[in-house]
Amino acid sequence: MPQPGLADTPSSLRPSPLRRLQRSLAPTVADGLLSLGLIALLLWVGLQLASWAIGRADWAVLQLNSMLLLVGRYPLAEQWRLWLLAGLLAVQAGLSWGLLRAWPRADRSLQGWLWPRHDRIAALCVGLLALLLPAALQLALPLQARWWLLAAALLALRWAAGRWGTRLHRHQLRLVGLLWPVLYLAGLWLIGGGLGLPRVASGDWGGLLLTLLLASFAMALSFPLGVLLALGRRSSLPLLRWGSVVYIEFIRGAPLITLLFIGQNILGFLLPSGLAPDRVWRAAWVLIFFAAAYLAEAVRSGLAAVPRGQLEAARSLGLSQAQALVQVVIPQALRVALPTMVGQFIALLQDTTLLSLIGLLDLLGTARGIMANPEFLGHSSELYLVLAVLYWGCCASLGLGSRALERRLDPRSEPTRG
Repeated sequence: MPQPGLADTPSSLRPSPLRRLQRSLAPTVADGLLSLGLIALLLWVGLQLASWAIGRADWAVLQLNSMLLLVGRYPLAEQWRLWLLAGLLAVQAGLSWGLLRAWPRADRSLQGWLWPRHDRIAALCVGLLALLLPAALQLALPLQARWWLLAAALLALRWAAGRWGTRLHRHQLRLVGLLWPVLYLAGLWLIGGGLGLPRVASGDWGGLLLTLLLASFAMALSFPLGVLLALGRRSSLPLLRWGSVVYIEFIRGAPLITLLFIGQNILGFLLPSGLAPDRVWRAAWVLIFFAAAYLAEAVRSGLAAVPRGQLEAARSLGLSQAQALVQVVIPQALRVALPTMVGQFIALLQDTTLLSLIGLLDLLGTARGIMANPEFLGHSSELYLVLAVLYWGCCASLGLGSRALERRLDPRSEPTRG
């Protein structure tokens, strides 16, 4: 039963907003001075940054190279595929977001649950970005209209799914979740071509497109491999256990840049002619094997946190060893290891910046190519600031999604208004 809070206190006994602010920022004189100092420092930094961004920064470098930063050298005649993929992602994201709110863990009578405060803030951010960013980049009106249409589809489907999603049976909701891997495979087909579409060489992929593609591909495949390695390290079979230990310790002991150079330069000599993947996919598989070793340790810590009695109780109910692991032990271990795993995913996304050192035009590599142009010399601050904001946005999205998933998976949690 939820504990009584401020909302349950009679209004006559509630402290004023000014009093609550004083309690949170300045409960003591020392805390008040520290809070004032930090507020003054943040205001000074914010004013200096705003003064530079508005008065001295030259954003022409971003306006002239915005599509290059987003998709690299992807052929202009084939960019309709990327817009189609973005539309499909907006539809699927809106449906998933709304259905998650339509099926809360507990009481549906909670006011504001279908559109709580955090959702309203997120919707406002999506609307402002779609409205202001294309205009700030001085994109052509058709391109601006596409951004507005994507944002409108996302928010409209979020509202519709949250409003009428309860009419669906819970088993039908699983189909929406299964659409994500189907959409991912469809996205790879659209980006790369084949099966009726003209092929686009992976050397033409670049910018944010290449960064997100390689990071998501590595996250998707390193997760099951990491779970298998964690189980192998705890196996009673000596060969399987020590093989997993040697692999994990070797990968964790080698820097990622060294493994990337090995994958680029040695893999072509080890595999027969014609079987070695191209440079982009070599880097992708190196990222997968690298991340799997770290995820294996995170999952192993989760497995160690599950009491052994859970496995014994499952076996006593007639489940086999494999069934007990899959249905009882691993779900609990993954819930415990979720924060660490998401931290590894965030680190993996940041590690994609090393791809520029092996000649791939990821987001950072594309920015370096732009800065090498004599026309844009001296404008590195603007580009690096934009790159920092883009990486922060991607990493913050992973972190927020992780915390939301933790709350939904926690059996002790109660729904909140936020």
